[in-house]
Amino acid sequence: MNYRQPVGKIKETILSTLDRVFGVSLENATDEQCYKAVALTVRDLMAAGRSEYMAEAEKTHTKQVYYLCMEFLLGRSLKNNLFNLGIEGDFRKALGELGLKLDCLYEQEPDAGLGNGGLGRLAACFLDALATQGYPATGYSLRYEYGIFRQKLVDGWQTELPDFWLPGGKIWMQAVPEKSVEVRFNGHIEEFWNNQYHVVNHKDFTKVTAVPYDMYVAGMDGRGISRLRVWAASSTEFDMKLFNSGDYLRAMEQNAMAEVITKVLYPEDNHMEGKSLRLSQQYFLVSATIQDIIRRHLFKYSTLDNLPDLVAIHLNDTHPVLAIPEMMRVMLDECGYGWDAAWDIVTRTVAYTNHTVMKEALECWGVELFKSRLPRIYQLVEEINRRFCAQMHEKGVDGYKVGRMAPLNDGYVKMANLAVVSSHSVNGVSQLHSNILKNTVFNDFYTEMPEKFTNVTNGIAHRRWLNQANPGLSKLITGLIGDGYLHDAAQLQKLARYADDASVLEQMAKVKRENKLRLAEYIKRENCLDVDPDSIFDVQVKRMHEYKRQHLNALHILSVYQWLRENPDAEFTPHTYIFGAKAAPGYYFAKQMIRLIVDLGNTINNDPRVNQKMRVVYLEDYRVTLAELLTPAADLSEQISLAGTEASGTSNMKFMINGAVTIGTLDGANVEIHDAVGDDNILLFGMTAAEVDALKPNYDPRTYFNGSPAIKQAVEELNTGFCCVKFNDIADSLLNHDPYMVLADFDSYANAQKRAEALYGDAKGWQRMCLVNTANAGRFAADRAIREYAEKIWHAQPLPEEAVKQEVPVRRVRPGRKSK
Repeated sequence: MNYRQPVGKIKETILSTLDRVFGVSLENATDEQCYKAVALTVRDLMAAGRSEYMAEAEKTHTKQVYYLCMEFLLGRSLKNNLFNLGIEGDFRKALGELGLKLDCLYEQEPDAGLGNGGLGRLAACFLDALATQGYPATGYSLRYEYGIFRQKLVDGWQTELPDFWLPGGKIWMQAVPEKSVEVRFNGHIEEFWNNQYHVVNHKDFTKVTAVPYDMYVAGMDGRGISRLRVWAASSTEFDMKLFNSGDYLRAMEQNAMAEVITKVLYPEDNHMEGKSLRLSQQYFLVSATIQDIIRRHLFKYSTLDNLPDLVAIHLNDTHPVLAIPEMMRVMLDECGYGWDAAWDIVTRTVAYTNHTVMKEALECWGVELFKSRLPRIYQLVEEINRRFCAQMHEKGVDGYKVGRMAPLNDGYVKMANLAVVSSHSVNGVSQLHSNILKNTVFNDFYTEMPEKFTNVTNGIAHRRWLNQANPGLSKLITGLIGDGYLHDAAQLQKLARYADDASVLEQMAKVKRENKLRLAEYIKRENCLDVDPDSIFDVQVKRMHEYKRQHLNALHILSVYQWLRENPDAEFTPHTYIFGAKAAPGYYFAKQMIRLIVDLGNTINNDPRVNQKMRVVYLEDYRVTLAELLTPAADLSEQISLAGTEASGTSNMKFMINGAVTIGTLDGANVEIHDAVGDDNILLFGMTAAEVDALKPNYDPRTYFNGSPAIKQAVEELNTGFCCVKFNDIADSLLNHDPYMVLADFDSYANAQKRAEALYGDAKGWQRMCLVNTANAGRFAADRAIREYAEKIWHAQPLPEEAVKQEVPVRRVRPGRKSK
């Protein structure tokens, strides 16, 4: 489809939309109304493009990819879609002729509150890459009324405020109420055999209606359009008898309890109500999604026999794993399949990506909660478990090993085990992570079914994180090597020939400084703090968590502060330490880490002995739009998790492609970044994963405390505190437990920071390192990751340029019948 339109036509459509939808003329329209009019214009273009795209996919029976994830961290949509469709210039000109500035309209759009961190941002990047390369794809998630939360720092303490993103964000969504489906909770199951018919009746259930809303993500040049279908929960039931009797609150309760399912992303689950709500969210997502996928497939083919040939269902982490028993439920109870036939279809269709080695993320649900909330699904999990254990026992597998592998054991439904048992493919998201899965987390499974395990290293949407976020650098790159890298990020390697070109390095340095000036203006406006754009911008932005070790960074900053207080005239390369992160609302220790960084920063920033050499900035409410400003300005990228704990990381890739130098451990995708750039273009420190495993059984943090004067002095000052707040909890954890071995890696980290300062002092040498990082970042594009998923896991082909119709044999489903 050609998305280009004459400028006059664009102006006409925008003016018509203002009048038709908002009832205002251009003269009376607000910037928000103008933004929404432009958004509606672009949305309608993409809806038409998606329709045309999918018509071709159906004609050619091209395999469709369905990507299930609890979050899609899209950020803003207008700029991304205009850029990818190649029509940003046309709209800029049309709006200019109407007296409007496109950049001002961009600022009217809130970040879509559908995600949290790296998991959701990866899913968003994949929708872009799927569309760009022509794979017909739909993402599925929930339409959260409030996003994760808006972070407000009050005296250094994180306070969570509602994220009112939906009023400005839902303009991108098209409601599709006619595709609504029913999701059932609670109740009990009655089942019996009537001759050869197995009848399953779900009685006394609570019904919640799932209403779909569709958003679109454009691929580069509009070759394809991905759809994100998000489900909103509603209740159509209303007890008029209760209402008429005056019991108004109870009459409204059904509606309120239904709609709470999609109220907030990741409700706190440190109480039973929160656990029940999280489980309800997960089942609501997968039940609505599986019903939608199967209904669409049956409408076209009248059979599910060919589902694995035409559909790939991908589970992004453990949250959507209930799709497996839900798919079995639909096939057994509603489509009349027998167990063996249904299981064969499910296991050949579903694949699973694991994203963590953290135990808290390998979800387990207590049997009592699970059984009461999802009675039929529990029966099916029981049967999956029984058959799997019997199969393993028949193979002669040790009973203890079978127990460790069982999806249902010790009073818990173990979601990761259920995923591995039921999927045809299991992958990690970096080479190191995938090896850890095989060697530790899923070692029992790997020894019995090694053919299931593979690796696909994460990737980023490089067009967004380089071309859109850093137009100065992308313009320079395009002038040097052409624009082929837009579609083939591997072509960035052509930049390597300029590694010793003084003129190019100088131009890169100029672009970086302009980006740093932009960020400095933001910091001045939002934090009321002046920062030196010629200082090292040392950046750590990601979720606040002990394993990511922001407290290692903070402890080192404290030690530098102590040294500078004692040596105020010492030579020191000026440093601006920048943090951005949200902590989970119930994660007290992580909130303490935030407060430490904020209070330490306030102390340093107000100390005239040191504040001309070092500043500490905590950027409030970190989000995609802020990341797009910050990433191009970073000099040093902090990727300092304990080796063996970070699955991959994607911020490391975003900083790398924008020319930042990584300071990090050999963890996650840092290992592959090191492989790409070599020893001279990355600052490595700390233990390897193998060394961590060897030390952990006998680790005593006090050995390092007593052996390092810098560590001892810094930890002791934590107990003294800053801004009248003592940080005894953090000091006690570091001294007596230190689960992520901060003290063991401290001295190595401090030495790496000294190397960074020395290297930064050689401007040409530093810029050469930056260029080498950008030139070798192509392998971390989401396009590459999607090609690997398609080839190794989904066995999918992109929509052919010349669509050729193929006949697909069908067998009609006979609903309601199945064999024992």
